[in-house]
Amino acid sequence: MRLTKYTHACVRLDDGDRRLVIDPGIWSEGAALEGVSHVLITHEHFDHVDVDKLAAAQLANAGLKVYAHADVAAQLEKLGDAVVTVASGDEFDAGGFAVRVVGGAHAEIYDGLPGCANVGFVVEGVYHPGDSLFVPDVPVTTLLVPTSAPWLKLAEGIEFVRAVGPARAHSIHDAMLSDKGEQIIDRWHDLKGGTEYSRIPVGGTVDL
Repeated sequence: MRLTKYTHACVRLDDGDRRLVIDPGIWSEGAALEGVSHVLITHEHFDHVDVDKLAAAQLANAGLKVYAHADVAAQLEKLGDAVVTVASGDEFDAGGFAVRVVGGAHAEIYDGLPGCANVGFVVEGVYHPGDSLFVPDVPVTTLLVPTSAPWLKLAEGIEFVRAVGPARAHSIHDAMLSDKGEQIIDRWHDLKGGTEYSRIPVGGTVDL
């Protein structure tokens, strides 16, 4: 399986004829959705879902399927039957990949906000948590760990990695970091995360 990192929180999984994209937000590159017919969305925020990008992908591929929580599905009405509503605990096949839905709530930023739904996806051992630090009760070999967010501090990210206990972790949710900031965050994750950690450059790939 090959994982490609796009800007911020968007990743793509490729394995032969199997293709799947998670969280193509407004900062993600158009190339992320090329040739893809199955998309997973963790929650409603613009840095994780871009309705216009999905509509364009649907024009290119009438068989497009987008899997999202009911709160997000309500915002994707223009996609019609392409939207499949999912909830925590669901298991299904998307693009040939076995997917499990976990979690359910966005991490708090301040004073109970944003208070919206957020589901994570475990895709054959690859875990994308969206905007949460939910620890799933299923094995995770590759953790996509958020490293910069209004709802996150460095210690929480490191503790999240240690709690999940993956074989490896890669940074996501990192568009707000400067080059210097990335070096500091990466050093601490590498030093204290308790697992193999690396940052995939935008457009870069790793084989899992």
